Amino acid sequence: MSIRNFFAPARAFALVSFFALSGFLGSSGPVSALTAAATVRDGNSIQLGDVTYRLDGVDAPELDQVCIDDHADSWTCGIEARDQLAKLIGKRTVRCDDVGPEKSFGKRHRAICTAESDKASLNEQLIKLGFALAREPIKANVKPAATEAKTAAVGIWKGCFVAPQDFRAGKKDGALLGAACRPDRDKEIRAVLFPEELTMPPSCSIKGKLAVRARVTGNIGIYHLRGCPSYPATTKPDRWFCSEDDAQAAGFRRAYNCRRPK
Repeated sequence: MSIRNFFAPARAFALVSFFALSGFLGSSGPVSALTAAATVRDGNSIQLGDVTYRLDGVDAPELDQVCIDDHADSWTCGIEARDQLAKLIGKRTVRCDDVGPEKSFGKRHRAICTAESDKASLNEQLIKLGFALAREPIKANVKPAATEAKTAAVGIWKGCFVAPQDFRAGKKDGALLGAACRPDRDKEIRAVLFPEELTMPPSCSIKGKLAVRARVTGNIGIYHLRGCPSYPATTKPDRWFCSEDDAQAAGFRRAYNCRRPK
């Protein structure tokens, strides 16, 4: 037997071990698919276990966002979007297929999620009901549902609103969307959609302020926790958050003088 042939089995074993180890180490990243009981964080975020996914292709109103309905009354469309997603799920388990990282939402990943026994994804269903817009990047098949909802003027489309991304950025001159928008009432509508005193959603007491100085750290704003010196001094917050994770996912950093309350 030649020396080359003698060492061939050893080389093969080493290669198999290497790829097996690589696969093992690679598995420490985000799970490609996860099935579990779901907790709805907001209109486009679902938590399975300790993993929070953003529904791919879905941009729902934020929990603290206000819309105008078809009777010209303001309503908490972000809370309604969350409740609609929770209603679609009910008490069923949910499977989320990871489709990649979400660069704009912290460490979260995008996913196509489907409730047990459903054929259509939650991504598609929520947009079809009119409680979210289609958002890039998109791997979920939601664009036809988005067109259908807009044409039928259902959900938030029956009234008047600004795109969630414009609300998050405080872009008060963003395009007005929906069947009930009136050009002759532009100023009045924007005053409702961007009120001076933004109402705090239930159990969402973290204050967020958009701040140019936050851009130094790659953020768009700063958040303040209850019990911190900066909390009472922060009046008229631009955003309200339910958790630090939500605030960080939205691009806000904690105030430097603010430690986590004990």
